[in-house]
Amino acid sequence: MTRFLIKLLLPVLVLTTTGCLKDLDRDPFFEVTSAAVYKDPANYKAVLAKLYAGLAVSGQQGPAGKPDISNIDEGFSTYLRQYWKAQELTTDEAVIAWLDGSLPDYHEMDWSSGNEFVAAMYNRIFYQITQCNEFIRESTPEKLSSRGISGTDADNIAQYRLEARFLRALSYWHALDMFGSVPFVTEADLVGAFLPNQVGPIDLYNYIESELLVVIPQLSAPRQNELGRADRAAAQALLAKLYLNAKTYIGQEKYTECIENCQAIINSGAYQLEPNYRHLFLADNDDNSEFIFSVRFDGLRTRTWGGMTFLVHAPVGGSMVAADFGINGGWGGLRTTSRFVDYFTDTTGTTDTRAMFWFDGQTREINNIALFTDGYAITKYRNVTRDGVAGSDPEGNHPDNDFPLFRLADIYLMAAEAKARGGAGISDAQALDYANTVRRRAHSNSTAFDFTSLTLDNIFDERTRELYWEAQRRTDLIRFGKFTGGSYLWDWKGNVKEGTAVSDHLKLFPLPASDLIANPKLQQNDGY
Repeated sequence: MTRFLIKLLLPVLVLTTTGCLKDLDRDPFFEVTSAAVYKDPANYKAVLAKLYAGLAVSGQQGPAGKPDISNIDEGFSTYLRQYWKAQELTTDEAVIAWLDGSLPDYHEMDWSSGNEFVAAMYNRIFYQITQCNEFIRESTPEKLSSRGISGTDADNIAQYRLEARFLRALSYWHALDMFGSVPFVTEADLVGAFLPNQVGPIDLYNYIESELLVVIPQLSAPRQNELGRADRAAAQALLAKLYLNAKTYIGQEKYTECIENCQAIINSGAYQLEPNYRHLFLADNDDNSEFIFSVRFDGLRTRTWGGMTFLVHAPVGGSMVAADFGINGGWGGLRTTSRFVDYFTDTTGTTDTRAMFWFDGQTREINNIALFTDGYAITKYRNVTRDGVAGSDPEGNHPDNDFPLFRLADIYLMAAEAKARGGAGISDAQALDYANTVRRRAHSNSTAFDFTSLTLDNIFDERTRELYWEAQRRTDLIRFGKFTGGSYLWDWKGNVKEGTAVSDHLKLFPLPASDLIANPKLQQNDGY
């Protein structure tokens, strides 16, 4: 496969994040118009690059300048950084020392509709959807024909359009998972001409499912697209995620359908587990056959103060040596809780190679979240290669690590879980083998640590050890009934050191107050 690096961020005409009509007297942001952009078939791939870049970077001009969204620091605003915080800082897997604005609300689990980080996540989702809608709208066969685009160019653009539909479905899945009922717009809606209607979880779920079912057979075969672009397996992985969580979203079990899509990925033979778990998170982690779809970063070409820059710098502090992580300095922010540490029987890593903790100068217990040395640090992400060479940015700011959204180990564990929950399509023995295949890698391929039977408890524990800090935790905790209530506690849950029960309404974030004001058609989620 060839690489698909995000080098050219061509300005694309987009309006507000929800399609609402605002600021009618404002001059155009860009002199480039959509008519000029889409006339040249060579520009379509550049616009596609911007759609993929929407998951990684913060704006139109490197790490600072011309940000995509406003009302928040540009470095804070990136899609991946906001998604990671919402999925991890609200759980037992991560805490952060910083007291910026309402960021501590995530730990305390007392966020409101005025939280700027919740709003930034929401705005990122709908900015991305708006961009995808525009590309899909401008790349219909009719539009291409009217511009004299045909042949190979038209065929290529048709594939780009399928990928844009996948990216839109990905963002709508994030909207469903985090916000439930949201404003809904597609390419069929005229930009800026109306206030979007709100769609409920069932209708949104059905839309995402229908989009993925359409694009899956038409996308490139697994690992046959350019590196960094979506293929059939990426869409199947997203659909499997949708089905695995269907009971949460719409109250229906779709575990057999989840297994069907996991099996399609596994049986394609295109993916294998990376032999060394630690290699999955290094600067040269694009060189593996386990990633199904990742957010791509490059220290020279995709520079941002969010994304992997955040995930490599923010966990480094205290006695840690920044150069060992391929960076010029740590930010002293991210650590983990003692509850998470409990999942590893030997935190030195001799039993489970996935245990990547920094103990020197750190306490296991967290008495003060704002103090970096309270809580073990995690060394999972390093901007160095397997050979110990630092990443490509000579200044040591921006790493080369890609971030995996979907990878094969997760697919194995999803299939095993769906079987344990009653799904059909694989045997109990096959499901058990999937879970143990993942587990053996963590124990030097020894069968001594194999599960002898498959239960939801040991699947949950294995997901914890395998997928930590990969923006999975909040969704997993909700699906396993551990996010709210008081049956499962961790350090500072509910802003109590020992943890305390919290309300079920926190399973969804609130719609931002600013959007409720702008669009009177919207109704707030219960509890806010």
